[in-house]
Amino acid sequence: MPENTNREVPTGICWCGCRKEAGIGRFFIQGHDKISEAALITADYDGSIPRLLAKHGYGPDNSVRQAAVDTGAWIECPREGCDYTGAPASVRKHAAKPHPSLGD
Repeated sequence: MPENTNREVPTGICWCGCRKEAGIGRFFIQGHDKISEAALITADYDGSIPRLLAKHGYGPDNSVRQAAVDTGAWIECPREGCDYTGAPASVRKHAAKPHPSLGD
């Protein structure tokens, strides 16, 4: 994973803007990260994921999934012929399951 020298620091107050206490070392109250994500997409991209992706240079011809793999933050499923990508823990869980499309 690339070194990020500009890391945000959790303040213990929820970053969604609700101003509630999130706890020491936490950015969000449980579930408020997804609320924040949805609010940002609505506020800045008219609720459109394609608009968000295009604004950042991603789309059918430039894969955001491959970009995540290229950073080292995501990995590919080790199963030959499987195109699943995700965070390492997610891929480990996925890879342990049968792959019916691959003949399992």
